[in-house]
Amino acid sequence: MSTERFAEIRRTTRETDISVKLTLDGTGVAAVDTGIPFMDHMLTLFAKHGFFDLEVKATGDLEVDYHHTMEDLGLTLGEALSRALGDKAGIRRYGSFILPMDEALALIALDLSGRPLLVFDVKSPAPMIKDLDVRLFHEFFQALSVKAGMNLHVRLLAGEEVHHVFEAIFKGFAKALDQAVGFDPRVTGVLSTKGTL
Repeated sequence: MSTERFAEIRRTTRETDISVKLTLDGTGVAAVDTGIPFMDHMLTLFAKHGFFDLEVKATGDLEVDYHHTMEDLGLTLGEALSRALGDKAGIRRYGSFILPMDEALALIALDLSGRPLLVFDVKSPAPMIKDLDVRLFHEFFQALSVKAGMNLHVRLLAGEEVHHVFEAIFKGFAKALDQAVGFDPRVTGVLSTKGTL
């Protein structure tokens, strides 16, 4: 097993320029600048609650809208996660968490199976957070799950305040991912009868 699980990814297109540095075995330190303040908040608390060290710098065509930046953030973070995991030897593979945030309750379950799939069962109580269309969180998690090779289920069980809803989702995602990427000393190689993930 590698002693340092770290990846640095830069993705540049005509629409966005995004760099991500991710350390899986970190302390929760984050430096995030996406140009979208609420997303900075979400990725910062994702790092804190998952004990990941995370640096994100993004510039995008925000004057058009936030879609390209949100999607490309998911792609870049997902690729960084996949690369930092390497061959996935010794990890638990699965993670799940039910997280309360005041009146909101989010369930997150994931499998680092190499087979990407997103099930996003979230009926948001409001369509916007300031100027951010909340449907873009589906685009973010879809892109992340594809690049990370992750089966990801996100379900909102309760929630009346939109900020609380997405904070619960990101914190729950952090806790479930921390669980899945953690090592289990009983696992020899990868946790699969196929011998690969």
